Amino acid sequence: MNSAAIGILSLAFAMALPAASMAETVVEKVARTGVLTVGTSFDLVPYSYIDAEGELVGYSVDVVELIEAQLEAELGRDIVVQRQEVVDTASRIPLLTSGQIDLSCDTQFTWERDRHVDFSMSYGLSGIRLLTLEGSSLDSPESLANQRIGVLQNSMGQQVMGLVQPRAVLVPMETLDAAFEALQTEAVDAIAGDSVVMAGLVAQKGGTAIYELAPAVPYARYGIACMVPQNNSTFLNMVDYAIGSLLQGYVSGDSQSLETVNRWLGPEGIVELPQELIAEFFEMVLVQRAQVPPSATAP
Repeated sequence: MNSAAIGILSLAFAMALPAASMAETVVEKVARTGVLTVGTSFDLVPYSYIDAEGELVGYSVDVVELIEAQLEAELGRDIVVQRQEVVDTASRIPLLTSGQIDLSCDTQFTWERDRHVDFSMSYGLSGIRLLTLEGSSLDSPESLANQRIGVLQNSMGQQVMGLVQPRAVLVPMETLDAAFEALQTEAVDAIAGDSVVMAGLVAQKGGTAIYELAPAVPYARYGIACMVPQNNSTFLNMVDYAIGSLLQGYVSGDSQSLETVNRWLGPEGIVELPQELIAEFFEMVLVQRAQVPPSATAP
């Protein structure tokens, strides 16, 4: 290689270094603008949905507010949360990697997604189950053979059911509402999907007495967490501390933490889960990191 070519390559390399080092992190952007941009659903009960008063509410909405408070405490300035509706989880990842959004919660962890974004601590537990009409005998993998199972296209429910019973007839659906309507009209025998989301849908529709979730133990389990852009360790630490403080408060019996979680997922929440199950899961998540010191004053 001649000296001129070497000089051109050296110049190009030198110019690339400042560009890489100047890439703005989420914390730097929020500190500069005072704005945190969140990609979220507007109709996902109990995580993030519009209520009867026209307000965006839900478990994930409350978690984002805790993250907002953590950012304000650490940056020493007011933060405004801008929410952008992004229904499909797969669409959120390109928005995160391109910097169009800073944070997205109510998301199932998968190893494939983790290749492109970083995940926070889990603040919820769910799994793949079936929603059936009351009295259905569908439960075991054997019972699903040749049965029509509604699934959201390219969803974890579709993937799991294909493994649980390859002979099941999977019927792709565009939306969960469409799948629910198909179940009502018996166009499908069951819906396979996220058990918490399906329970939230049933509660929203007011049909808890005529639908069942099966089996008792999900076909697959996973955590519900937030996604952040990769290479944002400081921001991820703030997100995790906000979530960890909520989990620690719940386990320790803090009244505010109990109220925050239980009104969505507790024994009398939108989706009714035993408080002991929630506390056990939170303890498992916390032990993978560290206990939040009792003297810490988390926002």
